[in-house]
Formats: sequence, C-alpha cells, structure tokens
Amino acid sequence: MYLPEHFSETSPDRIAALIADHSLGMLVTAPSGLPFASHLPFLFDQAAGPKGTLLAHMARANEQWQHLSAGSEVLVVFQGPHAYVSPTWYASTGVPTWNYAVVHLRGKARLIESGQELETLLKRLTQIHEAHQPSLWQPEQDEARRAQLLGMIVGCAIEVTQIQAKFKLSQNRPPADQRNVMAHLGASGNAAEAAVAQLMAEVLKNVE
Repeated sequence: MYLPEHFSETSPDRIAALIADHSLGMLVTAPSGLPFASHLPFLFDQAAGPKGTLLAHMARANEQWQHLSAGSEVLVVFQGPHAYVSPTWYASTGVPTWNYAVVHLRGKARLIESGQELETLLKRLTQIHEAHQPSLWQPEQDEARRAQLLGMIVGCAIEVTQIQAKFKLSQNRPPADQRNVMAHLGASGNAAEAAVAQLMAEVLKNVE
C-alpha cells in the first residue's frame, strides 16, 4: 500500500477499533499469481501472537479455503469510514480529494481443523454481533444437525506478521483547512461523512 509517513497510523488501539467497527474484511490470496478475494466477518484477537491473529470462516463451497495451506501468505483489508473532500472547503488553494481510513494486515494462514475450535470461533463471533440485539439468538440444532452445519464451513486463523494502517485525514493541510473539512463533514447529515469528521477529531489533536 502506498503510505506517506504523515498518513501512517500506528496506534494499536485505534487500529483494533477500526477492525472491530468495520469487521467485514477482504481476504486476498493469489494462487498461481491470480488474485482471489472473499469478504468475510473477522475477529481480531490482539493477544494471540506478537501482532495478533485474525479468525474467520467461509463456506466450504468457497474454493479460497484451498489456498490456505499451512503458512501461506495472505492479505486482509479493512475499509473504515471515507468521504469526498471538496477544495471549496479550504481556506487555501487545493484540489478535490478523498479522506479515508484503511488497515492492511498480512499474515500466515492455517486452516482450523478442530471441530471444537471452529465451534468456539462461531460462538465468539455470535456473541460479539448479537450483543446489541434485544434478545440473543441461541442455536437450537441437535447434535447431528450441528455437525452437518459445521461441515459446511471452513475456519481459518491468520497469524499477523505485518500491519499497515493509513488514516488519510487531511494531515497534509493547514489547521484552518482541517477545521473546515471537519465542520463540513460533521454538518452534512450523512453518517459516513460524520464518521470521518469524528475520526479526524480523534486523530488531529492539534486542531481546535
């Protein structure tokens, strides 16, 4: 990823928060040099390994799991909030651009072979995403049906070896321009644009 130094984000907490809030990641593999991508809900376990571990599952019918031999290198991309920025918002001259936040994680993949480990992963994902529901969903399948459903998916664990985070949030603009961009995005009424304004306020601490 092209990553100018002034757009580089290194805060582990901020990176983990983006992944948690935008957990539908894009898993990219390149068997025989041909890129292949799947969009999967991920769980980022920061405590598992030096740089953390990504956990996910996919349909067994998805051929991508066959690319995940032990130790194969993969890329997972998480897209955070993003918004168009008009140069008419600047106090100084400029050109149209886009503000956004993304995280790229490279790592070594392995398949989750244990049924118990896979079921534990599913329970963790369910607990996270059901947490805000008024009544939590509980699986009701009998043992045979549960085993059948587990057989229809494949789990994977990716030990993260490299983290790149790019938070392009007008850091290259004067403070007056940064304030104007935040003001316009925050007042737009668009949830995605408001999210960018909020992230700018968190990252650009020097802007008042």
